[in-house]
Amino acid sequence: MAVQLDARAPVAPPPRGGRPTRTTLFARLDTKYSPYLYIAPFFLLFAVFGAWPLAYTFWVSLHDWDLLGSNPTFIGAENYTRLLADSDFWHSVVNTLGIFVISTVPQLLAALWLANLLNRQLRFRTGWRMAVLVPNVTSTAAVAIVFGVLFGREFGMVNWMLDVVGIDAIQWKSNRFASWVAISTMVDWRWTGYNALIFLAAMQAIPRDLYESSAIDGAGRARQFWSITVPLLKPTIIFCVIISTIGGLQLFTEPRLFHSGTNAIRGGPLRESQTMTMYMFENAFAPYYNFGYGSAVAWMLFALIAIVAAINVLIIRRLGNGARPDVAGRKEGSR
Repeated sequence: MAVQLDARAPVAPPPRGGRPTRTTLFARLDTKYSPYLYIAPFFLLFAVFGAWPLAYTFWVSLHDWDLLGSNPTFIGAENYTRLLADSDFWHSVVNTLGIFVISTVPQLLAALWLANLLNRQLRFRTGWRMAVLVPNVTSTAAVAIVFGVLFGREFGMVNWMLDVVGIDAIQWKSNRFASWVAISTMVDWRWTGYNALIFLAAMQAIPRDLYESSAIDGAGRARQFWSITVPLLKPTIIFCVIISTIGGLQLFTEPRLFHSGTNAIRGGPLRESQTMTMYMFENAFAPYYNFGYGSAVAWMLFALIAIVAAINVLIIRRLGNGARPDVAGRKEGSR
C-alpha cells in the first residue's frame, strides 16, 4: 500500500543554536587561519634575510665602523653628509644611471619584439624558445670574460670588425661612454631572452578571438601588436620594468670583470664604469674597510632603486592608459 505525503505539510527547520561540532569548528579555523599559515614561511624568511639586514645596515650607516680597527662609534648622519659631498660617489651614480638606461630600454624593446616573433607559428618553435634562455643560464663570470676579450683594444674582435669597415679602434675600457656601451651589450645579451619568455607567456594568455576579430576588421599584424598585444601586456611590462630596474641598478659582476688588474674594482683607471655597488664594495671592504660609509652608500642605492622604479611604473601606466583595446567594439563590428 503506497503512502502519499502531503507536500503542503510544514517541514521542521533545522535545529539552531547549540554548540558547533568539532568538525565544524576545525573547518572554520582552517578556512580562516590556514591561508596565513601558508604564506607565513615567506614572511619569516623575508624578515630574517631581508627586513632585518636592511634595518641593521641603516643602523651601521650611522656609525664610524672600521672592520679592521677600533669599536664602532655613533656619528649620526655624518656618513650621509660626507656622501652627498663626495664627487666619486656622484660619479658612480652617473655611471649607474647611464649603464641602466643604455641597457634596460633596448633590452625590454628587443625582448618584446622577440616574444612577438616566437608567438607565431614557426618551425622548431620549442627549440627557438629554449635557445633564447641559453645566455641567461651561462655563468656571469664566463660572459664577462668573453665580452672583455671581444671588446679588447688591440686584439678584440669588435675593433677588428670596425677596422674592416674603416672605423678607427675604440678604447672600450678607457673611454667612459664606450665602456657603458660594452657593458650594456653584455647585459642585453644575457637578459633579453629571459624577459622575452616572460612576455611570451603573457602573450599566450591573450584570447585569440581578439586577433581574429581585428583581422576581420582589416587590422594587420602591426596594428594588432600595438592596439591589442601591448595594452594587454601592461601588467607584465610593469613587472619586467621593475625587475630590470632592480637588476640594472645593482650591476656589479659585469663591470667588475670587464676591467682586469688593480683598477677592476674602480671600473678602470679613471672610474669610467664604476657603479654604485662597486663603490660600496670599495669603501665597505677592500681597500678602505669603512663599513659604516659603505652601508650609507647601500642605503642611497636602495633609495635610488625605489625612486627610479616608481617613475618607471608611472610612465608605463600613463602610456598604457592612452592605448586600450576596444574589445567590445571589435566584437560588435565583427558580427
